[in-house]
Amino acid sequence: MTRTWSQTVGRRAWAAALLISALGAAAPTKAIPRLDLSGYPAPAPGLKRWVIQPSGLLPKSSDPRISANPIDWRIQLIVGREVMLDCNLQRLSGPGLTMRRLPQASGRALFEVKGPVMVVSTRKACPPDQKPEPSFLSLGKQPYLVPYNASWPIVVDLPANLDLRWRLWKAETLQQPAVQL
Repeated sequence: MTRTWSQTVGRRAWAAALLISALGAAAPTKAIPRLDLSGYPAPAPGLKRWVIQPSGLLPKSSDPRISANPIDWRIQLIVGREVMLDCNLQRLSGPGLTMRRLPQASGRALFEVKGPVMVVSTRKACPPDQKPEPSFLSLGKQPYLVPYNASWPIVVDLPANLDLRWRLWKAETLQQPAVQL
């Protein structure tokens, strides 16, 4: 019996798909734990540890203008606290309060925020009909971006009264020319 070229390719593709699915089903039994934090030093006294493990498989954007390449992605770290906001201007503050990358993690993403944190606010009288509402008040005005890397967790050590949130940033594929002066 002679087979056509398309029949042979079709059978090989089916066999390859079957092999890949069989290997994929067996892979989780040999997977390395993704949250292995053994290479990270313990948090300093008074700090609590937050961990972000980026997914290696994110849904691709349906917009062709957004890059599907993880090398073009960043993770924004948002440090803050849930507070009751009213009509006053409020922000988080503290002496020497900054986020810094720690060098002790052998090139891995380890960040720390140290210092006392307090909410500072204006003290104007609010209208009686305006009730305070819960809101997340973030530390700092500029986004703190770190490269996207699904191989390593992002570890952030924070004072006990702060929380960590994050969001993913994806770059556009369109590159625009700069003007040379």
